[in-house]
Amino acid sequence: MHKCRARRMRKSGRSSAARIIYSMTDKTLELAKQLIARPSVTPKDEGCQQLMIARLERLGFKVERLRFGEVDNFWARRGTTAPLLAFAGHTDVVPTGPRGQWSNDPFTPEVRDGLLYGRGAADMKGSLAAFITAIEDFIGQHPGHKGSIGLLITSDEEGPSVDGTVKVVDRLTARGEHIDYCLVGEPSSHARLGDVIKNGRRGSLSGRLTVHGQQGHIAYPHLARNPILDFAPALLALVQTEWDRGNEHFPPTGFQISNIHAGTGAENVIPGHLEVHFNFRYSTAVTEDELRKRVEHTLTSHGLRYDLAWTASGKPFLTPAGRLVDAARAAIRDELGLDTRLSTEGGTSDGRFIAPTGAEVVELGPRNATIHQIDECVAVADLAALARTYRRVLEYLLA
Repeated sequence: MHKCRARRMRKSGRSSAARIIYSMTDKTLELAKQLIARPSVTPKDEGCQQLMIARLERLGFKVERLRFGEVDNFWARRGTTAPLLAFAGHTDVVPTGPRGQWSNDPFTPEVRDGLLYGRGAADMKGSLAAFITAIEDFIGQHPGHKGSIGLLITSDEEGPSVDGTVKVVDRLTARGEHIDYCLVGEPSSHARLGDVIKNGRRGSLSGRLTVHGQQGHIAYPHLARNPILDFAPALLALVQTEWDRGNEHFPPTGFQISNIHAGTGAENVIPGHLEVHFNFRYSTAVTEDELRKRVEHTLTSHGLRYDLAWTASGKPFLTPAGRLVDAARAAIRDELGLDTRLSTEGGTSDGRFIAPTGAEVVELGPRNATIHQIDECVAVADLAALARTYRRVLEYLLA
């Protein structure tokens, strides 16, 4: 090939790639701004889902709006065959906190120094925007792609999570619709975009304990029973217990107290009862039933009179190396130049409702340094890079 012609082709290729990057930046940033501008504090959606639905319908998606209680959800699918790759996410955000402490109004998106500020920028309206633009670009290049693309979007992830993803999954399961691969847009990255992806999560088990004593005058303790003093040795035993040692995928199970309350407000009254709220983030090395039995045995062995109510908000899950993990790793390597790290750390996500159906689940999203904080933000460049990475995952699995 003539040298001049080769140089022209290389130059043309670079220009084409640059146009794609700039186009993806503009499209993803603009949609992220539109989503942030809607004050969708959980469980409100405030029209975010309709923004997404309008663009999906233009691409040939069949969309089902699914409202349960006060929660808006939708399930969208393009294609009827397997494999089905679903993107999962939420339009609801946590409350802003003191709005006067924000550098800008939290629902008036603003770009400063290459960062997009606003509530939900990182958790997770930036990911939602990247979902849409990645899918648009992928379908533009592969209109006859293999399998199916789905989106499962809720406005109940930051709330109690009872009328959102879990009910949509129940609906899909009841009619035999099976998700093969699920990419959740939770902010998984730490120091830089793509350095960490979550291929599992710990389980979450909470307890509300009431220890019963006998109220009385603090000067006559022999005529009362102080539930705080009764509980102290049991608390020490719970804190010092080794629940498990974890395993190659999960850290050891952790026990934490979130709230302790007792007293009438008077300094001279022994309280009649003590309320304790606690939580386990637990690994696959122990079961929910084992944790319950061990806690109750500890309380009983210390002679406590108590009531205990349990709430299980999710079992641990793990997606081992396979097609989805491999595709996510390869996409990150291609687009971001990183060898990503697999992790199961952190809190819970709606992946806990999807994994039990047999789907492979990974979480890949922006940096999590500012999520739920004042001045939440995401790098503008990361929005476009995330969209390109999502598109690359689509190419690996469905092109």
